[in-house]
Order: sequence, then C-alpha cells, then structure tokens
Amino acid sequence: MTEVSSLTGRLLVATPALADPNFDRAVVLLLDHDEEGSLGVVLNRPTPVDVGDILEGWADLTGEPGVVFQGGPVSLDSALGVAVVPGGTAAEAAPPGWRPVHGAIGLVDLEAPPELLASALGSLRIFAGYAGWGPGQLEDELVDGAWYVVESEPGDVSSPSPERLWREVLRRQRSELAMVATYPDDPSLN
Repeated sequence: MTEVSSLTGRLLVATPALADPNFDRAVVLLLDHDEEGSLGVVLNRPTPVDVGDILEGWADLTGEPGVVFQGGPVSLDSALGVAVVPGGTAAEAAPPGWRPVHGAIGLVDLEAPPELLASALGSLRIFAGYAGWGPGQLEDELVDGAWYVVESEPGDVSSPSPERLWREVLRRQRSELAMVATYPDDPSLN
C-alpha cells in the first residue's frame, strides 16, 4: 500500500459533479486522515435542533446559529464538538477537554464540564454524526474528481452563514476554483 499524505485539518469541498445527496455542496473539515481511513464533519448542514435541547450545558458556548449541525451520514445519534481555541496549537498548552486537530482547531470532550473550557474557547460547533471513509476510499473519490481539497481557516468552523460556506470557501481560492463558486444550483436552468 502506498503511503497516505495526511489531509487532516484541510477542507473537502464537494465538486458540482458529486452525485451523493449527503454531500451536495458540502464543505467537510477532515479531523483525521491516514492509511486507516478518514473522518470529518460537514460544516454547512445546520439542523433545526437547538444545542440546548440535547447538550444544555454547551448551548451558551456555541456561536450563531446555536443549532446542532449534521456532521455526516454516519452515527447520527452521536455528538462531536469542534472548537477553535485562539493560540491553541500545541497539545501541552491545550486546555483540559480540548484536543488539537490542526492549528487552533480541535475536538472538545463533551463529557467534560463546559465551564472547564468556557474561558478558552473562541468558537464551538456541535455535530450530530460524521462523514467517514475506509482505507483508500477517500483517495479513490479524489481521483474520481468528487472533491476539491483546500486549506481550512479557523472561521470556517463557526461561519455564521453556513448556507453560504460552499461558495465562500471556493471564492477565496487563488485559482480557477474561484470560478466554480458561480456554478448554478441547477445547471439545466442556465
């Protein structure tokens, strides 16, 4: 098997050609990527469920919109917390209950008392479920042209307008990808 170059911390942006409705115009933050597979969360799928309805103690720490996001089609009954800790890059300097993933972005232990992290968090999102790929599966999808791989920014995790994130991420690229942001929702109407 060939060595996998880690994409942890990068964004997968669905191409217009991706036919899976679970990922239509999805922006996925990869939380883990290695030879054993990949795991990420879809950043732009808010649900109508308020965080306070399922994780009351964490509701005050989440940004707008203060709802649970559907992180992907896998394990929708589980919750993941992804947070930005300003200046948080080294595991030894990380606040208790937060594990760095990439730069200032990390995972929150939702079993920890929220007040333990309250002063350290810059932003927090709660996700129901995740997106997962087995060994080599994501690499095959990349070869097939299903995803663009781009750098993430800490603000992507807490975008106050998640419905615009797909276009915003593409628009900030310094290549022909910026043009893809103008791709119509329904090309047949073009």
